[in-house]
This record gives sequence, structure tokens and C-alpha cells, in this order.
Amino acid sequence: MASIKIGLRKRLALNLFAGIKKEMAEKHELREIFWESTLRCNLNCRHCGSDCRSSSATPDMPAADFLAAVDKITPHVDPHKVLVVITGGEALCRKDLEQVGRELYKRGYPWGLVTNGMLLTRERMRSLVGAGMRSITLSMDGFEEQHNYIRQNPNSWRNAVRALEVMTTTEGIVYDVVTCVNRDNYKQLSEFKEFLISKGCKAWRLFTIFPVGRAAEDEALQLPPEEYRGLMQFIADTRKEGRIKCNYACEGFLGGYEAEVRDNFFGCMAGVSIVGIKIDGAISGCTSIRAGFDQGNIYTDDIWEVWQNRFEPFRNREWARKGECAECKMWKFCQGNGMHLYDDNHELLHCNYHRLCK
Repeated sequence: MASIKIGLRKRLALNLFAGIKKEMAEKHELREIFWESTLRCNLNCRHCGSDCRSSSATPDMPAADFLAAVDKITPHVDPHKVLVVITGGEALCRKDLEQVGRELYKRGYPWGLVTNGMLLTRERMRSLVGAGMRSITLSMDGFEEQHNYIRQNPNSWRNAVRALEVMTTTEGIVYDVVTCVNRDNYKQLSEFKEFLISKGCKAWRLFTIFPVGRAAEDEALQLPPEEYRGLMQFIADTRKEGRIKCNYACEGFLGGYEAEVRDNFFGCMAGVSIVGIKIDGAISGCTSIRAGFDQGNIYTDDIWEVWQNRFEPFRNREWARKGECAECKMWKFCQGNGMHLYDDNHELLHCNYHRLCK
């Protein structure tokens, strides 16, 4: 299966969007705050991209410390236009999420969380929604055998299905299911799509594994080029069907598949419209970025000053024009892929576009 080419109309659109991205970087209007609220987790997933150099015994960030950082931001933004996303570890391991959520709600911030579903009962969902939660993402990695294999827990599938049923029958929230596509579940994507639709799921986001954290130690989790192209075509076909809203995650530039597998063209918004606050207070462009791109720390720096003045590596990507990117004809549109795909030496781990072209 060959990758689809970039037609003239799409190339014109990509050129236009490249200008829009440049303007967005210059303005860097904050639209999302990601908070790594805990490193505790009730699973031990094979593909986890969390910072495995840190221990799950690391204390949770006190809610008051996070809210103090938010308060430094609040005078400079319209809180109603800034989404707070609470992540982990497993965010639901925290018992004070509702307390944090109510405080965010008082300040005018919409908020949501990412969960593996192990602790998402109907009672907890009701409590979270009552505290102002308006969005939620649930991780499900295929059917029982595939999901439990990845999550390394025999109860993970059953609890995820329960969480899915709770999520799809709760009014007043925006939700999606996110699936980590790997060699083990690739061939069952069509069947799993039908399962999600049968459960009333309206939104499905798929991503592939990048070699960070535990995932760097298991090459079997990586899709070979042929299956990666097959995944793009599956998403494009699913979008055309229109039976479930389907998107590929913000992994990187996808050549001819741009605008075919996502609602918009690729642009890494880390440090452009997204700020991440890590468990130790480090300020980064996104909590998915594990390499050395921290720009400050909420315990020693004013987060708004950091946001305004210290995110040059995220907003001007000329430093990344090296190696395989140096002479790439797609540089203007890609600018070195997502920031989460770099290692501690600021070297690109892999290129999505080149994988499609193999």
C-alpha cells in the first residue's frame, strides 16, 4: 500500500496553514493547561510514555500548589476559553479531584481528565460532573485479550467497558475513547469500531506508540510501515463512513493523509497554545514531552512570565532542522514533528512522514 500524494489543492492549503501556525506561535494564546497531577497508577501498561525515571512513590502535587499556578495565569486569560486537562499516572487515584474541579469551576475554567477507567464508576462520574467536569478521555486498547495484554491486568477490560457505558450514558460531557494501535490489535480495528458504535460511542481517537518510557523497550509494539499506512487508510475510510467521529492523534505530519485522518492539519501546539505542569512543578509545553524541554518551575518561577518569554524552542523550530529534517521538502509543513518525539539530546526519535513513504 503506497502513501497518497499531496495534490495541488492540499499543498496550497498546507502553505496557507503554515502561515497560520507561524502567527499562532507569535501570539501564543494559551488555550489548554495540562496537569500531571500524580504518578500513581493502578495499572502497569506496556506502552506507558510516562517518565519511568521518576517513581510512582513521588508525592502527588498538592492541589493548593497547582491552583496557585493557575491563579498566576488567570488575570491574563479568559478562563472560559482555557481548558484544564488533568492527567497522571491515573488521575482518579487522587481523592481530591472534585475539590480541585470545584476550585477550577469557581475560577471559570472548564476542566476534564484522562483515565484508564479502572475507578470510573457511575457514582464517581456523578461526583465529577457535579464538581464541574465537562470532558473525559477513556483509554481502551481493543478487545479483552488485547486490552489486558497491554494493560497487564486481567480486570482492566471489564472495568474499561463499565467506564465506557458510564461515559456514553452521562449527559452534559464531551468524551472520546483513545486507542493505542499496535501489532497485537491492528487486525481487529474494524471489529472494535463496530463494538464502540454498538456501545453508543460517538468519538474515537487513535494513536501509535512512540518509543519513550516503557514503550522504548518493546519494539513489538511498533507498527511496521505497511500497517502504519493501513491504519491511516482505515481512519480515512472510517471518517468517510460518518458513523463514529474518528481522528488520528497529534503524532506528526502525515503527507497526503493530512486533513484525511484528522479534523485539521498537523501542528504541534505544545508551547504554542498548550502548557504542561509536571508532577515536580516543571513547566513544559505538554506533559507528554519527557525530554529536556522544561522552561521553568512553578516553585521558582512565575508561570505566566515563563509562558510569555521562555518557550522559544517550541515557537521557533529552526533548531530541529537537522539530520533527516535538514533537506526534507516537507519541513515547512512539519517543522520536525511533535515535540514529544525528541530524546534528551533533542534528536528526533522517528518521523511519521518518512514511515508512510517507506
